[in-house]
Amino acid sequence: MTENPPTVWPAFRYDDAHAARKFLTEVFGFRETLVVPGEDGQIAHAELRWPEGGGFMFGSTGHTTGVHGETKNAGSAYVVTDHVDEIHERVRQAGAEIVEPLHDTGYGSHTFTARDPEGNLWTFGTYRGAA
Repeated sequence: MTENPPTVWPAFRYDDAHAARKFLTEVFGFRETLVVPGEDGQIAHAELRWPEGGGFMFGSTGHTTGVHGETKNAGSAYVVTDHVDEIHERVRQAGAEIVEPLHDTGYGSHTFTARDPEGNLWTFGTYRGAA
């Protein structure tokens, strides 16, 4: 089966996009696929892929005059993975804030939620949605 490219791209803005890129790749496990430099050393646009499918976009706060340039997030994302325990351990070892501990839900997910350095919530779980 051929995997279709992602067609839904969550997008966040970070005051320190370079630190966010490092955290998102080294701690959470995203893979960097594109980084477009902006003015003054900022990141105008970056794309990260999730190893199990999907993508995520981000950039520096204020990098553009467009409507998204001034958006400061306090958003959240749900990431489907079969490796919840491994990711939880990496997050714990990195000292990141775990806001919802590792647990099993009533709808069949093994999950936890962590906060990235700028306050966005990331939930990692095994639940893949209703069939």
